[in-house]
Amino acid sequence: MTRATPAVGTTAPTAVVRVLQVATVLTALGVLFQFVTAGQLFPSGGPEELHAAGAVALHVVSGVGALAAVVLWRQGRARVGLAALAVAVFLATIAQAAVGGRDTLWVHIPGAMVLTAGVVWLLVTVLRPLPRP
Repeated sequence: MTRATPAVGTTAPTAVVRVLQVATVLTALGVLFQFVTAGQLFPSGGPEELHAAGAVALHVVSGVGALAAVVLWRQGRARVGLAALAVAVFLATIAQAAVGGRDTLWVHIPGAMVLTAGVVWLLVTVLRPLPRP
């Protein structure tokens, strides 16, 4: 009987890697949900409570992803750049909530674009085999 081995230069997925992957996919879906609910808010108002609840969920799943990425880095199973990106995405969700009012949309909307770029970058990174540090 033979055992499958990971490709040279990569690490096999573990429970923590799977948590990071699932949390990142949920973060991407959460950002998509935020776009949908934000689009319904204008011009005449809309589901502000739903948008706010989506933000809370986004904080939770991106926070779980950030914690998983930091754990992987501390275990020596991921590069520091992955942990930094995951933490940056989490912090961006917090910043977005801080400037999420109607009078600060001039910051909130570009911030959503930056957050989206970070989430897509993180998603592409974690769905590939993680390189050894």
